[in-house]
Amino acid sequence: MPPLASGAGSYQGLFARGETGRDSPEVGKDRHDGLWLELEVVELSGAMIGVLAQGSFGSFWSLILQSGPVAQAVLLILLFFSVFSWAIIFKKYRIYKEVEQQSVEFHEEFQRRSSLSEIYRECESFPLSPLAGIFKSGYQELTHRVQTAKAKSESSGQVQRQAVFDSINGLQRTLKKAAMSEMLEMERSLNWLATTGSVTPFIGLFGTVVGIINAFQGLGEGGTTTIQAVAPGISEALVATAAGLFAAIPAVIGYNHFVNRLRQFGAEMDDFSAEFLNLIERSFS
Repeated sequence: MPPLASGAGSYQGLFARGETGRDSPEVGKDRHDGLWLELEVVELSGAMIGVLAQGSFGSFWSLILQSGPVAQAVLLILLFFSVFSWAIIFKKYRIYKEVEQQSVEFHEEFQRRSSLSEIYRECESFPLSPLAGIFKSGYQELTHRVQTAKAKSESSGQVQRQAVFDSINGLQRTLKKAAMSEMLEMERSLNWLATTGSVTPFIGLFGTVVGIINAFQGLGEGGTTTIQAVAPGISEALVATAAGLFAAIPAVIGYNHFVNRLRQFGAEMDDFSAEFLNLIERSFS
């Protein structure tokens, strides 16, 4: 059999040989220790894989039930935050979808109809559309100013049109106020998602710290220094951290998504307000 080639890929460079062709005692000992360490790593990895493979949902619940009162209180608080956050996420997703759909339909009605009174009557069919709410506020303000102009002047011609045209700034403030009111209504409950995303990791960290403290106290009282003595307490502590992240991550994702949707709704309301003002100026100019 030909000898192995020397170089970077050669097996001859892996082991040092003595003059007799056998391993020297020091090198043999190093090889023995290295092989023993590799076997230990392989056995530890296999044990960890076995634990993960044998893990079940029941063992997770048993771990929670066997935890201390502080850890259970922390988990209950995190569960409350998580359930309430998911309820808000599903509710806002459904509402924002309806808001978008109704806003598109109302804007089509606004562009299709030429009479402001007809558009005002159609607003009742779009209760969730912020554009309909803005139009209702603007139309009511416009009607009030027209009636005020009629009361001050018997003539219904150029004087009334000029009075309405001069009150465009007031109408613009009314539309801006209505848009802010609609935005506040759509922002409701989103602060809970922001609070959940920022607070729950620290609540979970608190449970982790308390669990580690209890684990080391038990280690000192028991007088044993093995990993088996401290592992249950540390595992209970890490459950609190995982629960905190489980509550925080969906809340942060949902909050960022809904804030982006609100930014889009705000841009649409600004565009509609400008379009409505342009229509008023064309009608009374």
